[in-house]
Amino acid sequence: MLTRKTKVLVVDDTIVYRKAVSDVLKEIPGVEVVGVAHNGKIAVSKIKSLKPDLLTLDIEMPEMNGLEVLQYLQKHAPDISAIMVSTLTSEGGNMTMKALELGAYDFILKPNTSNIAESKKYLKENLAPLIKAFVTGRTAIGQMGTNRLVKKQSLKAKPAVQTKNKSTVPGRPGQRVPHNSSEIIAIGISTGGPNALARMMPMLPANIGVPIVIVQHMPPVFTKSLAASLNKKCRITVKEAENGEALAANVAYIAPGGKQMKLVAAADGVNRLVKITDDPPENSCKPSVDYLFRSVGDFYVGRATAVIMTGMGSDGTKGLQVLNQKNAYIIGQNEMSCVVYGMPKAPAELGLLDSVVPLDKIAGEILNSLK
Repeated sequence: MLTRKTKVLVVDDTIVYRKAVSDVLKEIPGVEVVGVAHNGKIAVSKIKSLKPDLLTLDIEMPEMNGLEVLQYLQKHAPDISAIMVSTLTSEGGNMTMKALELGAYDFILKPNTSNIAESKKYLKENLAPLIKAFVTGRTAIGQMGTNRLVKKQSLKAKPAVQTKNKSTVPGRPGQRVPHNSSEIIAIGISTGGPNALARMMPMLPANIGVPIVIVQHMPPVFTKSLAASLNKKCRITVKEAENGEALAANVAYIAPGGKQMKLVAAADGVNRLVKITDDPPENSCKPSVDYLFRSVGDFYVGRATAVIMTGMGSDGTKGLQVLNQKNAYIIGQNEMSCVVYGMPKAPAELGLLDSVVPLDKIAGEILNSLK
């Protein structure tokens, strides 16, 4: 059983930020700050001697940037992970997508302040939960006798658990009618999401025949970068959703970061439109999976497939309760293939899931629900 602390190396070219990150990390149980570095070149030299488990890694640094450090880790230290620190810019969004493709665990935005007290407050709210999730996941892997997160995700998936007949699923009260062929797919996802979507969505055919709506917890700008990255990899079209556009088959719409997305009826009463709002966060999330899922339930009774995937927290559970009542077909990612088994956990425990499958089987399960 793994008992030693998770060793973290703080890498950033700003002294105030290095101090703030270090102070916050030292307050987290099970974490040890083993050093700091003010650029990637120094970080690489310290990695060899300090042997950290995790880096907090600034993307934009002199001499050797964060992406170059990740490339080094891929080649020379694949067991070391990183949480990226990015800026809220288009370039920052694009670089962050590349960082996630290079194996980064997740990312946060750099605090928009030079005040150390304000920076610490922001980091406690945003960085600390990611660190705790990483530590928890690492501990679980240690108990399984391996220290490779990638192996946990891709090689150790449990067999799929299928429960097709909704009227007999444990925890579902009352009699339920059989599910009809789905006319929409709704996906909720968070931590580990960009890489999970990049693995799952290219498995979907170009002529899937229905629209897909997605909430990935992300800040503004970054969802546009994510959509562009996925669009290059997928056979279907992937785009950041725009207010007022009509849903079209074979298109995936990603909710814009910092906004809420729901579906509404078009004036003709037949088509469905995307509505982007500035409604308040739900579950501290904006966009929120619950917010989207409820609206899907309003317009696709018995004709929707919902997918809940890797992520922290429980956003999506209340929306899935609504979709369950509206006879949607609900797919959950299994624990072993999640980076963080949070969002699928509560609906699984409540008996809301019709199938529980590893990441690489989700696309096939979606296609089965369309038949």
